[in-house]
Amino acid sequence: MSLSEQVAIVTGASRGIGKAIAARLAAKGCIVAGISRSVESAKSTREAIEATGGKFFPYAVDVTSEQAVTTAADAIAEKFGRIDILVNNAGITRDTLLLRMSGDDWSQVIQTNLTGAFYWSRPVTRHMMKARRGRLINISSIVALKGNAGQANYAAAKAGLIGFSKSLARELAPRNITCNVICPGFIDTDMTAVLPEDIKQKVLAEIPLKRFGKPEDIAACVEYLSSNESSYITGQIFTIDGGLAI
Repeated sequence: MSLSEQVAIVTGASRGIGKAIAARLAAKGCIVAGISRSVESAKSTREAIEATGGKFFPYAVDVTSEQAVTTAADAIAEKFGRIDILVNNAGITRDTLLLRMSGDDWSQVIQTNLTGAFYWSRPVTRHMMKARRGRLINISSIVALKGNAGQANYAAAKAGLIGFSKSLARELAPRNITCNVICPGFIDTDMTAVLPEDIKQKVLAEIPLKRFGKPEDIAACVEYLSSNESSYITGQIFTIDGGLAI
C-alpha cells in the first residue's frame, strides 16, 4: 500500500505509538510532519526514519494552543502544498481516583487528548476540503469503551474522541474525507512501562491472546486507514486489544 509523497501529520510523534505510526507512514512513502513538545524530543524518531531513507520533519507545537496549532497546520500545508493524512495521537495521563482528582488533572487531560484533536482537525480539514480528499485518524483507547478506575479524565477524553470522529465522518464524507477511530488496548510503551508489575499481570490475564500489543500493531491499522483500500470506511471504531474488550 504505497502512500508515496502523501503528506501526513502525526501528533505525539516523539515516542511510543506516535513514533511507530510516523515510521510506518514514512516507510510507505509519506512525507511525515511529526508534532511533539520540542524538536529535540523527536530526535530519535527523525534519526530512525532518515536512516531508512524516509522523510520526517519535526515541529514543536503545543497541541493545547489553538493559535500555535493553526499556525503550524497552515505552515505545513504551505511548505508541502497539501495535507493528506492527520493522525491525532498526542495524549497524556493524570491518573487518580475521582475524589482525589484536581481541576487541573481533569482539564489538562481533556485539553490535550480531546481539544487538541479539535484544534488540529479544523485547520487541516480546510485544506483537505479544497483537495476533496483526506484521511483523519483519531487514536482513542479501550478505556473509552470499558472505563477504568482512576482514569475518569482519560476515559472521558478518549470517549469524546469517538463521538467527535463520528460527527466529523458525517460532515466530511461529501468531500471524500474519511474519519475513523482506533482504540488500542494495552500497548507496550513508555507510558505503560511505569505501571506496577502486579497491575500488568492482572491485565495480561484478561487478554485472550495472552500478550500485550506493540506500537507497530496500531501503526499497521493507521497505514490501512490512510490508504485507498479503506476509501469506503468512515465513522468506524477499530479496537486493537488482543480481545480485551470481548
